[in-house]
Amino acid sequence: QVQLVESGGGLVQAGGSLRLSCVASGLTFINYDMGWFRQAPGKERGFVAAINRSGSSTDYADSVKGRFTISRDNAKNTVYLQMNSLKPEDTAVYYCAAKQRYGSGGVYRGGYDYWGQGTQVTVSS
Repeated sequence: QVQLVESGGGLVQAGGSLRLSCVASGLTFINYDMGWFRQAPGKERGFVAAINRSGSSTDYADSVKGRFTISRDNAKNTVYLQMNSLKPEDTAVYYCAAKQRYGSGGVYRGGYDYWGQGTQVTVSS
């Protein structure tokens, strides 16, 4: 059974930092691209960041570029999202996602196969 479990969400002040973690189980972690998505109340789910299997390639939404950093530790089956300079508009439920890959190369924003339960991030003004 594949499971993705996020943690690290919470309430922070604008300008603060938070690190989200996602631990994967039931899969061969090195075979999966990993991504972070978020959904605010009344809005559709949107892409935040992604990282390829080896960690050599990353992609970020324009709204978070320069502030957020995605990374992974394949020995721990864990992907992270370091969030700095947080803004109230970053408030959302953040979801971890996994996408199986068979080749090498860049990372893409769609086609994710598995999703975590989400963790709430609230940024106060």
